[in-house]
Amino acid sequence: MKNEESDRLKLSWNLQRTISKINYKIHTDAIKESLIPEEITQQQANMVYASEADLLNVALFGITAKQWRDVHPDEKGNMRDKASLEQLIVLSNLESMNGLFVSQGLSQHDRLVQLNKVAIVQMKSLLGNSSVLGLIQQDK
Repeated sequence: MKNEESDRLKLSWNLQRTISKINYKIHTDAIKESLIPEEITQQQANMVYASEADLLNVALFGITAKQWRDVHPDEKGNMRDKASLEQLIVLSNLESMNGLFVSQGLSQHDRLVQLNKVAIVQMKSLLGNSSVLGLIQQDK
């Protein structure tokens, strides 16, 4: 029975991680269309993508990917691979919102402030509401 529950947990987490990756594609397309001039090199474009990924990391987790790696040098994967189901749900939402904010021309600072506010509200909602947790548990 415990193995069955563990399998459901893994499936739910994997599904949410996949959804997050799909939203990340939408997010990167918005970045490509709005923030990356054609004249820059691929290396420079990669820096823009990394900066935007870290914007989401800071909004949700409070640290950049490099800061997480510095604290967890022996961990395999990255901070998103270690995220909880609730964090992945919020991350997915933040990716969609940031894509919209980028398209609207909001500055990175203004986007960070807005995304952090959303992350706080959504995490409180997911972690503090037993009916929401019940829905997550049912999916598991």
